[in-house]
Amino acid sequence: MDSAAADTRTTLPPLHRLPTTPAQPPHPTTLPDGTPAWLVTRYHDVRQVLGDPRVTRADLHDVGTAGATADVAANPASLFNQDGPAHRRLRGTVQRAFTPRAIAGWQPWVAAAVQQSVDRLVAAGPPADLVPAFARPVPFAVTTRLMGLDGDGPDHLDEDRLLRWTRALLAQGGEPAADTESPAGTAPAADAQSEAEPDHTDTLAEFGSFMGELVARRRREPGDDLVSRLVLAADQDGGVPEDSLVFLVAGLTASGNESVAGALANALVYVLGERPGHWPRLADPGIAERTAERLLHYIPLGDDEATIRRTTAPVEVGGVTIPAGSVVAVSLGSANRDPAVHPDGLEADLGLPLPAPTLAFSAGPHYCIGAWRVRLEMRESLLRLATALPGLRLTTPVSELTWQLGGTTRSPARLPVDW
Repeated sequence: MDSAAADTRTTLPPLHRLPTTPAQPPHPTTLPDGTPAWLVTRYHDVRQVLGDPRVTRADLHDVGTAGATADVAANPASLFNQDGPAHRRLRGTVQRAFTPRAIAGWQPWVAAAVQQSVDRLVAAGPPADLVPAFARPVPFAVTTRLMGLDGDGPDHLDEDRLLRWTRALLAQGGEPAADTESPAGTAPAADAQSEAEPDHTDTLAEFGSFMGELVARRRREPGDDLVSRLVLAADQDGGVPEDSLVFLVAGLTASGNESVAGALANALVYVLGERPGHWPRLADPGIAERTAERLLHYIPLGDDEATIRRTTAPVEVGGVTIPAGSVVAVSLGSANRDPAVHPDGLEADLGLPLPAPTLAFSAGPHYCIGAWRVRLEMRESLLRLATALPGLRLTTPVSELTWQLGGTTRSPARLPVDW
């Protein structure tokens, strides 16, 4: 659908096998679009940069990309593309909606949604494709319940429509070439944009209109869903631009759904494809929780290793001074594999706790606001799927899997299994 066609070539490695730049002191590099930058790769250096107020994300949505930039990353109204007072105001609104009490109240029905998907998979019987049968239905059920889009009437959202909108929001232009390798620390090279590549303008306008009307309805008739909580918090705080609020709701709906679907599918690729002996152990809740954290830590959501920032003043990082006005490429993948902090690597016992907090969800002011949700759905999915199907196994080698391309995430197009 749209630009996220399945890759029929088989040379793309799974995301857990992507090369990363070895952890080393900050040093000059060149981004895919030719922009000079400083590459930061060591765990403690990355944590410092992500938390330093002199290092900003604002006005960088088109820096470093080799082709078209996804609307979710390019839109100035995005929370990701703001810093300073505007960013703090919007983050404060989000934090008022995502209270610990609210999250605790959501956990039982998230677990129930996962169990329902497991039950349907088991009832349908083998063989199965885990992408349409599990990895996508789980986050869709959670998304629509969380945002209050699972009922009847104008708020109802079906899976096909959300997928179409999501593809448009995350579309990045040309697909990454499957038979080329890029230097570690940069995104893979992209094919030239095809003349046949779809124009997502109308789809994005349709999505924006739906979300704008949704926000307006929740303001008039609030419910117990997350959208209502966000609108109430924004109106009480004041000063939150309407376009930022609408884009926030759209991003939580589309990007949040797609991120969980991709993370879950890629985790299943690794465990079932390379660590099948660990699969039955996931029926233990503690092991499932620790495994979920390790998988989220080591398996990125997409091919692009670095997140981009700019210094507003000279910053000393790891004994190296990065000048003011410099573009900084921060490698979360390298930091999460820094042997000085995470010496065991992905091949370690997946049931062991991480020796230090993961940077998979970033850190500092731009820490991922949906991290709680990804963790919860990953843990519950691994636990309940392994409990119901301890003999679950892949029927296609990992090296022969095809991939959904063209967006900010990459995940298997199909995941054939038996039990």
